[in-house]
Amino acid sequence: MTLDWTTLTDGDLATLSIAGREAAFAEIVRRHRQSIFRMVRASVGEADEAMDLVQETFVAAHQALSRYDCDRSMRAWLSAIAINKCRDWGRKRTVRRFLAFAMPIGPEAEAVPDEQVGLDQAAGDRQELDRVTRAIAELPTALKEALVLRTIEGLSQTETAAVLSISTKAVETRLYRARRALADSLGITSA
Repeated sequence: MTLDWTTLTDGDLATLSIAGREAAFAEIVRRHRQSIFRMVRASVGEADEAMDLVQETFVAAHQALSRYDCDRSMRAWLSAIAINKCRDWGRKRTVRRFLAFAMPIGPEAEAVPDEQVGLDQAAGDRQELDRVTRAIAELPTALKEALVLRTIEGLSQTETAAVLSISTKAVETRLYRARRALADSLGITSA
């Protein structure tokens, strides 16, 4: 008899995965990969980097599955792991930027391809989405994380507070500041 993985709770899937059922963890990934990708993509601003970080998130989750509390939301737990992966990525990126400025640039730097999308390839809607995504990625980390978790991923204010280890009032304040900074960055004026 085979199990219908789609009918099981995240807690049941975690328990089965710990017991060695690979298909159980595959179902966890299937259920949550899109929301985790959206959150990470909004956080880092680059789709390729986001894919790598999502993979790292699920690898870390699989390794830490025995510490998952079945009473807690799997989505919130995975979001916390993803946020930590994004923070790590940001720190590494800062170090790389520093080293890039500290090291002399040789002729091999000119051989690096330009990753900008040609204007003829980009549609208006896609350009606007990319512009907003970049603007979100440029927000300060504390504001970006609250905005992505609450607004983009739809976690409740309480879940967002739990993921970020802050109060619900702090979430509310960060959301207000993030929205205001985003509107300023995008040149949106309130009427």
